[in-house]
Amino acid sequence: MSFNPLVIREDFPIFSRTIRDGKRLVYLDSGATSQKPQVVIDAEVDFYRLHNAAVHRGAHQLAEEATDLFEGARLKIARFLGAEVDEVIFTKGATESLNLIAYAMGNAASGNRFHLKAGDRILVSQMEHHANLIPWQQLAARTGAELVWFDVTPEGRLDLSQIPTLITASTKVVALTHQSNVLGTINPLDEIVKAAHNVGAVVVLDACQSVPHMSVDVKKFGIDFLAFSGHKAVGPTGVGIMWGRRELLEELPPFLTGGSMIADVTMTSATWAPAPAKFESGVPNMAQVIGLGVAVDYLSAIGMDSIAAHEHVLTSDLLTKLLSVEEIKVVGPHTMDSRGGALSFTVEGIHPHDLGQFLDSQGIAVRTGHHCAWPLTRSLGVPATTRASLYLYNTIEDNDALMTGIHSAMKYFRQ
Repeated sequence: MSFNPLVIREDFPIFSRTIRDGKRLVYLDSGATSQKPQVVIDAEVDFYRLHNAAVHRGAHQLAEEATDLFEGARLKIARFLGAEVDEVIFTKGATESLNLIAYAMGNAASGNRFHLKAGDRILVSQMEHHANLIPWQQLAARTGAELVWFDVTPEGRLDLSQIPTLITASTKVVALTHQSNVLGTINPLDEIVKAAHNVGAVVVLDACQSVPHMSVDVKKFGIDFLAFSGHKAVGPTGVGIMWGRRELLEELPPFLTGGSMIADVTMTSATWAPAPAKFESGVPNMAQVIGLGVAVDYLSAIGMDSIAAHEHVLTSDLLTKLLSVEEIKVVGPHTMDSRGGALSFTVEGIHPHDLGQFLDSQGIAVRTGHHCAWPLTRSLGVPATTRASLYLYNTIEDNDALMTGIHSAMKYFRQ
C-alpha cells in the first residue's frame, strides 16, 4: 500500500464528520487513543453478527469459527512483534499487562528469578507513565524491594551516566518506557538491556507509544517482557498485549485464576495450563482481540517503516514551527534525534487547560494536563502542558491549523 495520508484518512469514518459549527476535525491526540479505520469497526461488528460464541469452549460450528478468528489474531500479532505465537498474552489493556507482571513477581509461588524480597531493586525512570510506575511502587511496598529510577535531563533524555550506580547485583527488574508519552523521547535500549542482563535482571518494556508508530521486534530488542495497548494502534479499546519470553512465562505464576487457564482441578488444588492459556482466565474480549488482529493487518499493509518516516517528517515540521515562536516552550528534546511524535509545550501567559479549550473551539483536539506522568512534569517544573501527538492520518495542514490556533489564542488571551 503506497503511503498517502489523505487517502489513509478516507479509511477512518470519523474524519468525514465536522466539529464545532462545521469546522474540520484536526485530531492531534493519538497519544491518548487513535482513531479506528472502517475495517476494524467492521471486524468487531461482523464477529457479533456472524460468529459470536465463546472461544475455546464449544464443539459447535460457531465456537470453532470464533476460536479460529481469535487464535488467528494471536498469530498476526506475534508476527507483528517478531514473537512466537504462544508468547502473546491477551489482556484488557497495557495497564493490566504491566500489573500482571508486577503482581506475579510478588507472588510467593514465583520462582527465584521473580520472587522479590527486601534488598532487591526495581529500576524505573522518571519519565514513566503512571501505568509503568505505580505497579512497581506497589510491588516494592509489598516485598520490601527498593525502587530507584533514572533521572531525566533538562533536555528530556535519560541520564545514562547513572547506569553503573542504578543497575547493580541487587537489581531484579528494569521497567522502562520505550517512547515517552510526554516528551516524545525514544529511549536507547541496547546499553540498558545489556547492563540489566549482565546482573540477571529482567527488562520490561512499556511500548504503548512505540508499537503503533515504528517497527518493534522483541527478539532484536533483547527484552524480556513487553506491553502495549490495542486502542493506540488503530485497534479497539478493551484489549492489550503482554508479550514475554517463553521460558519466563513458564516460570511466572498466573495473575488471575478461573476457567480456561487450568490443566487439572480437584476440590483442593489446581495445576495451570501452559502459556498463553495460563494468563487468560475467563471468557476473553473476543471481538476486541479480533479487531486488533485486523488493526495490525492494516498497519502492516501500510508498512511500519513508512508510518515512522511520515511521522518523522510531520514531527520535524511541527517541532520547527513551535520552536520558532518565542512565547512557546517545548518540553522535551529540541532535535529529531531519537524523537517521536508526541510534542508537549507551554505558551507564555496561557494556562494549558485554557489553551486546550480554545483550540477545541477551533476544531483542534489536543491533550492538556500532566498526561499521567506527574513525577516527570513536576521534575521539569511544568505541572501541566499542552500535547499534540501525531499519527499516520495527520498532515502538514494539521500542523498549520495548530499553529494558527495557538497564535489566535495568544491574541485572544492578551486582549
